[in-house]
Amino acid sequence: MPDDFKQIGEVFNEDAFNKIREVVSQSEVVEKFEEIFPEFKKIAIAKKVRNGILFLRVENSVWRSELHLNKLIMIEKINAHFDKKVVNNIKFI
Repeated sequence: MPDDFKQIGEVFNEDAFNKIREVVSQSEVVEKFEEIFPEFKKIAIAKKVRNGILFLRVENSVWRSELHLNKLIMIEKINAHFDKKVVNNIKFI
């Protein structure tokens, strides 16, 4: 291998790989939200996950209150779907 080429392990350290894995996992939450919660299809849209916080756009204040009351159950269901902790909080927007 020529000297000017580096192996991927030399370019990225383990922390960089962990950060990439975290970003991918968070984007999968948004992508898979309707699959995890098909019953919310018409009332809530996953917008993004940042620092473990899922941002959900909710149709109205009544649904926002209802979902807020069930937030812990939703977080558990999301994390169970991915077999790891990818969401630790939900913000309703």
